[in-house]
Amino acid sequence: MNLKGVDQMKLPALRFGDLVASVPIIQGAMGVGVSLSKLAAAVANEGGIGIISGVQIGYREEDFERNNGEANIRALKKEIQKARALSPKGILGVNLLTAINNYKEMVMAAVEEKIDLIVSGAGLPKDLPEFIKGSKTKIAPIVSSGKAATLITKLWDRRFSYIPDLIIVEGPDAGGHLGFSLEELNAEDKPSLKERVKEVIEAMKPFEEKYGRNIPVIAAGGIFSGKDIAEYIALGASGVQMGTRFVATEECDAHVNFKQAYVDSKEADIQIVKSPVGMPGRAIRNNLMERVEVDRVPVTKCYNCLQPCNPKETPYCISTALIKAVKGQMDEGLIFAGSNAYKVEKITTVKELIQELIAEAEIAMG
Repeated sequence: MNLKGVDQMKLPALRFGDLVASVPIIQGAMGVGVSLSKLAAAVANEGGIGIISGVQIGYREEDFERNNGEANIRALKKEIQKARALSPKGILGVNLLTAINNYKEMVMAAVEEKIDLIVSGAGLPKDLPEFIKGSKTKIAPIVSSGKAATLITKLWDRRFSYIPDLIIVEGPDAGGHLGFSLEELNAEDKPSLKERVKEVIEAMKPFEEKYGRNIPVIAAGGIFSGKDIAEYIALGASGVQMGTRFVATEECDAHVNFKQAYVDSKEADIQIVKSPVGMPGRAIRNNLMERVEVDRVPVTKCYNCLQPCNPKETPYCISTALIKAVKGQMDEGLIFAGSNAYKVEKITTVKELIQELIAEAEIAMG
């Protein structure tokens, strides 16, 4: 047996600041309620980075409808505490959309609970370094281009003398809301994640030189196999973010019907959908999606959760649709999913999935 390449076959650890994830996989946040403490802790315990989705996280709180903001803050703290109890030594993060109306309060609550990492997309998190000041919490913006990466890093550098601890580059094959226009997503030569990752790596070089440290670039959106992970590592990425694969796990916090919808889906079922917040999204086709194509579903209760949603004009309430999905009401819910969800064949465990991904990546790395 030739042992020469054994060490080189091992996937590199993901290092940022004083944190080291032995497996360079960030579990993507999926909300409402799809990735909470159970899934995040399971991923963290396997050496990856587990992420809790903060969007409308208080949906199970008694006062959620009448006291939305406080219910979400309370639930966020509870989920972080639960995750930490399940994974005392793992790396845990939360994803907070910049577009939520109580963004600052939610960030401060996560920092108070000593969360390791805050991931933020759906707009540029301009003031995020200010909110984590004096804490050990790391921050990672989500971008979809080198231009956006430069813009946010320049802004943080100028205003706070701070650069991202990690930067996540999300391509057009992700699930949920996408940072691309409908035209870009439907174009023959739609944006390539590989090109965008290379762009962002280049864009970060001047800032890395200025601060004398590495900014790990993470590839996200449509990454499905260990072979995909190996390709992005070879390209220069420090790791990957994966959401879709973690839905069909026993530890995923969603109802089993939600997981089964992934297993049962066909390629033709996965489509770009209109979102009430103006951005296109990707979801599994169902009764709700068919209904929305012909008529709007009137909003009976507005949570005032996202900018710039207008309840009088919106095609449907995104919070209600996502909550119904996570609770297992598949016909009435919005089932966000990545472009490769149809390739999911069975429900497995997080441990088995991560072992499979590592083995595939190491074979591909030769």
